[in-house]
Amino acid sequence: MHLRVLGSAAGGGFPQWNCNCPNCDGLRLGRIQARARTQSSIAVSANGQDWLLINASPDVLAQIRETPALQPARAVRDSGIAAVLLMDAQIDHVTGLLMLREHQGPLRLLATREVLSDIGQGFPVTRILSHYCGVQIHEIASDASTFFAPGLPELPMQAVALCSKPPPYSPFRGAPRPGDNIGLVLHNPTTGARAFYAPGLGEITPELQEIMAGCDLVLVDGTFWSADEMQAMGLSRKSAADMGHLPQSGPGGMLEHLQRLPAGTRKLLIHINNTNPILVEDSPERALLDSLGIEVAHDGMDLQF
Repeated sequence: MHLRVLGSAAGGGFPQWNCNCPNCDGLRLGRIQARARTQSSIAVSANGQDWLLINASPDVLAQIRETPALQPARAVRDSGIAAVLLMDAQIDHVTGLLMLREHQGPLRLLATREVLSDIGQGFPVTRILSHYCGVQIHEIASDASTFFAPGLPELPMQAVALCSKPPPYSPFRGAPRPGDNIGLVLHNPTTGARAFYAPGLGEITPELQEIMAGCDLVLVDGTFWSADEMQAMGLSRKSAADMGHLPQSGPGGMLEHLQRLPAGTRKLLIHINNTNPILVEDSPERALLDSLGIEVAHDGMDLQF
C-alpha cells in the first residue's frame, strides 16, 4: 500500500506568509536548519495508479505538480485522483476542492454528514462546485464500520470520531458533534497491515489508544509542541486545547501516548504549526523525538504499509 505525504504543515504552511516568528523568519533568512512545508494532505493508493486524496489543501495544485502519480497520464484531461476524502471541514483541508473544479465529471467526495453540512452551508464549497464539475457525494459514518471509496475497491477503510473541534466558521464550534473530525484506519488486505491517520486530534481516549496500538503506521497531529505555544509568542490568546489540538509535550501529551504504542509501530507527526520547534532539525525538541523513535513528516515522504 502506497501512502504519499503531499503536505505536512498546519494551516498557513511553513513559512507562513505573514509570520515572523523565529521559525518562519529563520527559514526565510537561512538561519535555521529546516525545510519548507505545504499545508497537510496525504494520498493513498493500492496499485500506484488510482489514488485517494485525503484532504484538499489550498496548496493542492503545487502538491500535484510535485507528485507525478497524480498528474494526467491516460487521457487529454485526466488525473490519478480517483476520489477525495475529507477528515474535517477546516479551511486548510477543504479549500483545495475549488482548485479541482476543472475535473472531468463530478468529483467523488467522501465525508461525514457533519462535515458535509459545514461545507454545504457555512462554507458552501459543494454548492460552488455544482456550477463547475459537480460533486458526487458519498456520506461516510464515523462508527468504525468498513467502507470503500468509489474507484478504489482494494482500499478498505474505517472512520472513527475524534475529540476535536469543527472550524471557527461552523455553528457547532462551541458544541462539537461526533463526526466533525475523524481519524482514518487504512487497511492493506494483502498483508493485513494497517495505518492510522489523524491530523487533527484533541484527545486520545482509551478506545483510540487501542486502535492506534493495532496499527503498523501511525500518522498523527503534530500541530503544537506545548499547550501555550501561541500564547507564549503573543500570537494568539488561545491554547492548543482551545484550537482542538493535543500538544506533544507535557503530562498527557502526544509523546506520552506514542510511547505506549508497540515498539514495532512506526510513529510520525504531521500537521505541524509554523511555531513548533520540532521543525528545526537540530533543535533539542527534535533530538528528543529522535531518541523516542518518533519521526516528523515532510512533504514528498513516501510510506509503505
